[in-house]
Amino acid sequence: MKKRALISVSNKDGLLDFARGLEGLNYEIISTGGTYKALADAGIAVKKVADITGFPEILDGRVKTLHPRIHGGILARRIPEHLAELRYNEITPIDLVAVNLYPFRETVSKPGVSMEDAIENIDIGGPSMLRSAAKNHESVIVVVRPEDYGPVLDALRLSGDLDPQQRRRLAFTAFSHTAAYDAMISSWLGGVLGETFPPNLTLAGEKVYDLRYGENPHQQAAFYRRLTPGKGLADALQLNGKELSYNNIIDLQAAWAIAKEFTAPACTIIKHTNPCGTAIGNDIADAYKKALAADEVSAYGGIIAVNGSIDAAAATLMAKTFMECIIAPGYSAEALDILRAKKNLRLLELPVMEDDSLQFKTVEGGFVVQQQDTGELTANDLQLVTDVELDPALIPDLLFAMKVVKHVKSNAILIVKDLVSQGVGAGQMNRVGSAEIALKASAVTQGAVLASDAFFPFRDTVDLAARYGVKAIIQPGGSVRDEESIAACNEHGIAMVFTGVRHFKH
Repeated sequence: MKKRALISVSNKDGLLDFARGLEGLNYEIISTGGTYKALADAGIAVKKVADITGFPEILDGRVKTLHPRIHGGILARRIPEHLAELRYNEITPIDLVAVNLYPFRETVSKPGVSMEDAIENIDIGGPSMLRSAAKNHESVIVVVRPEDYGPVLDALRLSGDLDPQQRRRLAFTAFSHTAAYDAMISSWLGGVLGETFPPNLTLAGEKVYDLRYGENPHQQAAFYRRLTPGKGLADALQLNGKELSYNNIIDLQAAWAIAKEFTAPACTIIKHTNPCGTAIGNDIADAYKKALAADEVSAYGGIIAVNGSIDAAAATLMAKTFMECIIAPGYSAEALDILRAKKNLRLLELPVMEDDSLQFKTVEGGFVVQQQDTGELTANDLQLVTDVELDPALIPDLLFAMKVVKHVKSNAILIVKDLVSQGVGAGQMNRVGSAEIALKASAVTQGAVLASDAFFPFRDTVDLAARYGVKAIIQPGGSVRDEESIAACNEHGIAMVFTGVRHFKH
């Protein structure tokens, strides 16, 4: 008696070769819709599911395979009682199910997609068949991915069957596939409803590739792409260099988040997720030159991110110093020729897009979730709290400094002059410690501005800034000792503005 295979796929890569292979192994093939047509047009013997069920496809194709003659054939265990029941009900066992699902992510990623189109691309019969086959994997081979077609055919040709471990792994793949699919739909519908933090939060991702290791060589790691609309780092086009490392990916995200803050030509250079130097320039080459000069020693071996296309002039400058990665919205042909001469330099291309995705951090037994730290600070948001007047010429530096300092590990202090970060104090256990590091590292402090990600608990940071000639300070405010810091600014002739918004980064 012939074995029966049910094939119904949205992704038709490798379909014909797989079906021909099954045909050669004496499988009877049944199928639906577009898959049936593709097989029949290729001259492969195939029967319509409707001919098996005795019932036509109905409701514009919403109901095709939801029938006892399909699911009974898939779910029946190969035990006498189940087989007898199949014979009594004139149901033929189905021995292999090859299904992949409607392209939901691609559909909802299209600009202006309608609710109707999105809903109609929610697959019902496909996940049902996959789950049925995966549950009964001891009796049914379930195949989701085209890359598994070859190994399945090889095993069937070699021994006529798959071993239990192969069957179990294919079932795992199928359940993972349907779980990710449902999570995708849940996430999209939650977004439509504005449900930022739903009662049940599901995450879905597909592996981009395994990483050589994690933060350290003894830690295993992998890179995943989220299965929700929108593009991110996992979708960047790599144009040169080795595969990214775990630390490259984390640093690239930190760098890209800063570069995207600005519309004027901007560059940031990152080491260990903190910016060594960040600058705005007349063009990308000028911005890079200024960012590098801010801390050339720390920048060595770092990550460059810019918010505009890299031309030959910028590439020539960037090629002079050893860097791990560069990420930009684009590269000229000449720039690529220059940078590709450095074979290990990883070059990534990614369009600048808004990202409203949630941020996740794991803890033992769970994870915490938050919105992105976004929001545009303007001059109108600055509250002058000192008797010392603020020089209007310093406002661009203050706004620039606050955009960058929110991307520095707390406690965070940033020194800025002429739209260039001059010194960075990151991740210290007290704020004055961060200020000391930032001020000592600064090439220029006279007439500079100082930004703090959170309020000053004491006046010591103001007193220290005064010794270095800082002219203005921007901070959220909100300390019970704000008046002490304000008084210190007045004593030293420093203007201070409050924003009312804290920017901790842990």
